[in-house]
Amino acid sequence: MKGAFVEFKAGFGASVPNVVIFQFNPETMRHSWSQPTPATSGSNPLAVQGLPGETFSFLLKLDCTDALAEPEAPPTLAGIDARANGVYSRLAALELLLFPVPLEGGGGSDRAVPAGQVPTVLFVWGKGRIVPVRVTSLAITEQLYDTALNPTHAEAQIELRVLTTQELDSVTGALKTVAQGAYEYTRRKREALAIANLGNSAASIIALLPSPIPGQ
Repeated sequence: MKGAFVEFKAGFGASVPNVVIFQFNPETMRHSWSQPTPATSGSNPLAVQGLPGETFSFLLKLDCTDALAEPEAPPTLAGIDARANGVYSRLAALELLLFPVPLEGGGGSDRAVPAGQVPTVLFVWGKGRIVPVRVTSLAITEQLYDTALNPTHAEAQIELRVLTTQELDSVTGALKTVAQGAYEYTRRKREALAIANLGNSAASIIALLPSPIPGQ
């Protein structure tokens, strides 16, 4: 199973997906969490606003050596693209994940600047982890080139921030319902796994805890 990014964009009167399937799954991934924003009022030191922040970062490797080595007849689409563009078509698909897209229903005639927002993307990493994200950083290292100076090997360092259900209220278009459903699905999956973990020797630890009522 391969990881992937899925972005929906308007085109030809419909929502057209920009799907980027990972050629090679990253070998390592950094999954980070940060505390929710503390509440601004009240005396409860544990009170917070919203949900914790969640980010992913990893390195994607791209290579078209195998496609270039395919026999000339019959040529595959991958082979044709590799000969014409190297891995640049795949890099371009990643780059578009950071470019603003028009807001549906936004941008009236009185606007000096057309309304737009960066696209919401689904990060698909197996059946149990499908989350809506914003691509916050993309750093590409092109390593080798063909005779037309198309990159044939590259590495892409990617950083993602998971969007919460509150933030998804600002999403427009066909992806909004899908993104909200994906977030809730992954949240419920996480909760189910946490409950399953209670059976892993949890009873022996709970037995060591003091009774909530003194003397009992």
